[in-house]
Amino acid sequence: MQFIRFAVVGFGLLTGLYWLVSIYSRSVRRERLEDAWEALEKAEQAQTSRDRFVMEGLERYQNGFRRKLILLVYVIPTLAVAVLIYVIN
Repeated sequence: MQFIRFAVVGFGLLTGLYWLVSIYSRSVRRERLEDAWEALEKAEQAQTSRDRFVMEGLERYQNGFRRKLILLVYVIPTLAVAVLIYVIN
């Protein structure tokens, strides 16, 4: 019973951590896209509006590999606990 409670609480904490890292990563990506657009605008090479440029970049980010790496927030602690339990027993 204690293991189930530990697993549920741990999963809840990892989910919270996942959302925090995901939001932070998305905001950093958005800021980089905005800076890139401003650089294009200064060079007078901006082909689209700022909002469209940022939206398209965030759509590419959503489907990209970097976003999927954030799922390691679940994998690494789970593996660490499993190895620890195996080694102790």
